[in-house]
Amino acid sequence: MALEPDLLLDRRRLKRQLGFWRGALVLGVVLGAAALFAGPGPSEALLGSQHVARLTLSGTITDDRKLIREVERAGSDPQVRALLVAIDSPGGTVAGGEALHTAIRGVRAAGKPVVAVMGSTAASAGYMVALPAERIFARESTLTGSIGVILQSFEVTELMSRLGLRAESITSGPLKDQPSPFRALTEEGRAALTAVVNDMQSQFVTMVATGRNLPETRVRELADGRVMTGRQALGLGLVDAIGGEAEARRWLAETHGLPAGLRLRDLDPRGPAERAFSLASDSLWRGALTALRAEGWWPGQLLPR
Repeated sequence: MALEPDLLLDRRRLKRQLGFWRGALVLGVVLGAAALFAGPGPSEALLGSQHVARLTLSGTITDDRKLIREVERAGSDPQVRALLVAIDSPGGTVAGGEALHTAIRGVRAAGKPVVAVMGSTAASAGYMVALPAERIFARESTLTGSIGVILQSFEVTELMSRLGLRAESITSGPLKDQPSPFRALTEEGRAALTAVVNDMQSQFVTMVATGRNLPETRVRELADGRVMTGRQALGLGLVDAIGGEAEARRWLAETHGLPAGLRLRDLDPRGPAERAFSLASDSLWRGALTALRAEGWWPGQLLPR
């Protein structure tokens, strides 16, 4: 099908516009990186203003070194007035929860108020990272608790026998391959792994008892792995209040005298160049879309009918 002359002209104009925005994107990245690495100026003064840092934890919690480093920097940054920990996580690794727990506790030890806000879920390691907070807020329907440790494996020796397969292991000791999917867990192996789980559980219980100022015996009664709602957790002393981010900001204002309108800035573990590229590309892409809409172009209009 032959294209009409007007459509050909419009396509040439579109190509010129896209070429301009590609060049502008590259220029924006360069200027953004220069602004981040340059000396003091208006943009840096804005970035350095006092604020409340927000640490957002979602999904599985792992030992994220970059994120932990950002939390540690927040503790030593004089522009950070407080730390708000926003949690929506079903849990994660014990080491990951412990690392974040230690980093958040360090922010509070530096004299900065820390408040935690639980979303739909803050269980297991998701609850662990809330414990250093001075005050914990949860929704009534938040799923939290799950104070416990789990180690899972599987064993397929019967299936392998039916398939005529056999696994051989050469180990330096009888516990080196415990647990293993290729042989049943021995009593000796079970005892050793149970000791590991119990030790991790004791560490978790100590964190809860310290963070919530509860007797360890009471915490052990609750540390059977059960999940509970935020309302139940409030009655058991595992959280302090029902609410969300607005209530947490109000508490910071009333208890620590922080202005209610104090800017909130998310902790970002990305490097300066990556942040600059993201900011520049996002703003320029929005500008490009605005220009295309102003010209009457949209994906559905790029093809002849």
